Amino acid sequence: MLWAETAPAANADAQNALISGTDVTISVDNGWYVFTPVGVSPDTGFIFYPGGRVDEKAYALALREIAVQGYLVVLVPMPLNLAVFDPAAAADVISAFPTIQHWAVGGHSLGGAMAANYAAANPGVLDGLVLWASYPAESDDLSQSGLKVTSIYGSLDGLATGEKIDASRALLPADTTWVEILGGNHAQFGSYGAQAGDNPATISPQGQRQQIVKASVDLLSILR
Repeated sequence: MLWAETAPAANADAQNALISGTDVTISVDNGWYVFTPVGVSPDTGFIFYPGGRVDEKAYALALREIAVQGYLVVLVPMPLNLAVFDPAAAADVISAFPTIQHWAVGGHSLGGAMAANYAAANPGVLDGLVLWASYPAESDDLSQSGLKVTSIYGSLDGLATGEKIDASRALLPADTTWVEILGGNHAQFGSYGAQAGDNPATISPQGQRQQIVKASVDLLSILR
């Protein structure tokens, strides 16, 4: 428990991204961080599961940028910083926002795997799935799910390697969009510093985040 609860901290920029501004309002509801675009009544929502043993606030920069483009974004902290302990967390989020007509779930690393697990266990509930440096477990075959799916991965990722991403292709729909970030690594999907077992990135954190946000928004935009 001590190991799980001592997750690498989100950096200062990510912490500051949780402050409401003129473009997005950020609130804490039911323990979730809710990003709501200002001046927009979104009909599409994105539920995000953080990576294993990562401070959930480390994803605030990217998620804020997604919300600004007109989407409700809900960042779900996990028990002991491990999404495996609450893969069905999305169900409560969906119930809490009845005005949202289209939902996608996604996550980084372990969070993405558990988002895929929720999608597989709840057919017909979601419209989309966004995987950040992640892939489904072999038991979660989504190839016939009808979901719109985007898998985003870094070419230098030392954990969710290219070989592992390639092996997941058969588990996802044939029309899945695959986005490789050249020079991207595992840790730069969040803002929490270096990660053991990863490779150094050759792209800046800002450059990698820009591509992550674009690919995620491209998926959300086709759910409307």
